[in-house]
Amino acid sequence: MLAGLEVEVEVPATSANLGAGYDSFGMALDFRDSVHARISAEPVDPEACVTVTGEGADALPSGADHLIHRVAREILVSRGLDVGRRMTLACTNVIPQSRGMGSSASAVVAGIAIADALSCAAGMPEASAGTKLAWATRYEGHPDNAAPALFGGVTISFTNIGGAAQSVSVPVAPELRVVLAVPETRLDTAVARALLPDTIPHAEAAANSAVAGLFVHAISHDPSLLLEATVDRLHQNYRRPAMVDSLERVDALRAAGLAAVVSGAGPTIAVLGTGADLVRRVRTVLGDDDVRIIDTVIADAGVTTTVTEMA
Repeated sequence: MLAGLEVEVEVPATSANLGAGYDSFGMALDFRDSVHARISAEPVDPEACVTVTGEGADALPSGADHLIHRVAREILVSRGLDVGRRMTLACTNVIPQSRGMGSSASAVVAGIAIADALSCAAGMPEASAGTKLAWATRYEGHPDNAAPALFGGVTISFTNIGGAAQSVSVPVAPELRVVLAVPETRLDTAVARALLPDTIPHAEAAANSAVAGLFVHAISHDPSLLLEATVDRLHQNYRRPAMVDSLERVDALRAAGLAAVVSGAGPTIAVLGTGADLVRRVRTVLGDDDVRIIDTVIADAGVTTTVTEMA
């Protein structure tokens, strides 16, 4: 079953938290990892069923333990399609690994998209948006990066009264741009999370809530308020010991009037703003700092999928 089918998937990079929206706000960025999945007629070598080029090529698994392969395989089995033993993947990565730009969420969403496309090819209905988000949250642990990777744009994720992950999309001002400053150093999300306190003062939580509300207005209607709308009191300073250089860059950029935040768990910095000179302004502040600069925009679309038959 399904032998001869190929699935091409593209998933955007993402940035989460965005200041005050810890574990809630996320945005899709306009550059993407791509994955080519192929179902063969015969079983493939489980130790060599994945090839990776680009980011992470020297470190990511080449076997069935690769995250994309595992997610796709497990979802397919749960839907009664045990075709994972015949699946090969060719991954082309442009999203930096362990830099706070959603590389693991991208992998999870790619696996979900592959599994859903193959399920549909086998005659099953497409999974609902809610089901896809539930799958992604189960693998990721929280939906803030997964939601924009799935749906694109800027999203607010939350847990509903029944305990399920949900996400809503927020309109984005058309003039908005994003500049990323990507250090060479990496930071594991688990390390960053371990630095967070169990509780924070009530006044800090109240102030953070006000800023989070302002962010929704600023990102949608008035980007001039983004500096005020990206003040964080929940996570960035607590994580400073793990990324001193990044937080010093954030401090310098904000002192220059730029809405800079730690992207996800870091150490990448995201600067939100407008104007053709945004990159120049960021470079002026950072000077000859040894960081990679990526000039991008918020991606309207999330994951895209194409299914074809092998010639």
